[in-house]
Amino acid sequence: MREPLNSTIVNIKPSGIRKFFDVVSEMKDAISLGVGEPDFDTPWHIREEGIYSLEKGRGHYTSNAGLIELREEIANYLHRRFNLHYTAKNEILVTIGGSEAIDVAMRVMLDHGDEVIIPQPSYVSYEPCVIMAGGTPVTLELKGEDDFRLTPEALEAAITPKTKILVLPFPNNPTGSIMNREDLEAIAAIVRANDLYVVSDEIYAELTYGQKHVSIAEFEGMKERTIVINGFSKAYAMTGWRLGYAAGPAHIISQMTKLHQFAIMCAPTTSQYAAVEALKNGDADVARMCEAYDARRHYLLHEFNRIGLDCFEAKGAFYVFPCIKHLGMTSEEFATRLLNEEKVAVVPGNAFGDCGEGYLRISYAYSIEKLKTALARIERFVANVRGTV
Repeated sequence: MREPLNSTIVNIKPSGIRKFFDVVSEMKDAISLGVGEPDFDTPWHIREEGIYSLEKGRGHYTSNAGLIELREEIANYLHRRFNLHYTAKNEILVTIGGSEAIDVAMRVMLDHGDEVIIPQPSYVSYEPCVIMAGGTPVTLELKGEDDFRLTPEALEAAITPKTKILVLPFPNNPTGSIMNREDLEAIAAIVRANDLYVVSDEIYAELTYGQKHVSIAEFEGMKERTIVINGFSKAYAMTGWRLGYAAGPAHIISQMTKLHQFAIMCAPTTSQYAAVEALKNGDADVARMCEAYDARRHYLLHEFNRIGLDCFEAKGAFYVFPCIKHLGMTSEEFATRLLNEEKVAVVPGNAFGDCGEGYLRISYAYSIEKLKTALARIERFVANVRGTV
């Protein structure tokens, strides 16, 4: 019988993030610190707008690119929050979460063999999306001594004549690292000099602590080279609404819209109406949630350093990335034993690339009470390991 499956897809490994969580769901009294999902409910006024749209019978298709009202609000939002200037009509596409936007961007921009530089540790979808689009992923190690930032020297060394796209995954999942204005100026200069494009994943742009997010698309000559990926899941606690967007040059967005048209048709109509309300009246909600995350961040940083798991100061997203290299076990061994012995689930760092080995991703999108319970269990586990190493 002929093999029915595509070998490229078969050979892609499943996401390492979810590996432990089928077990957790069936384990009594287990605590999961692994899923990157806000513990807040979607703010009521946003939910109410979604409900109202259904009550009014707004359940029909929108245009392929999304409600023009939503695209106008996205353009307004990007301007007022990040000094980015996009035309709603032809430079913005509403997608099924930011993940679809990443996938579609790669598929319309890459020809077979084009290289894409992917700084790692980073979100698990970039590399598979490049492979499925026929491109060649080139991973670039982000180092702890650089606070997991992308340095100009590392980028220059990774560029070849086949390089076409740089993925810019900041604020970063899983490390919580960010890039400041000076960092991005240097990266932008290299991108322009080498005639590259950038896919800038800015889904955590609202979740920064101590300084405001800067987009590389703001710099001279970069708007026409950059696809900005963003969405509503993280900042507005709207993960299940599945809504994101891409902003970029009209000729690229038009091809992304064409692909989206054939594969998806349009993003969920109810979610789009809710997102309009989020952008119009959700700033206070974002600030409130960000303040809570910041308090949790401080708590985790203090506690991990206190128990002897070095953890650099994450300044974005809602993750910390403690180092366990000195404990004499792999990240997966640590995570497996922690789950079995103390009923706490975390994500091994190597789920985000081989260079994540020796680290753990810990999400603080959970209540302080749950974090305190989990940290007490982690501290006990680490003490037991140190007694046996």
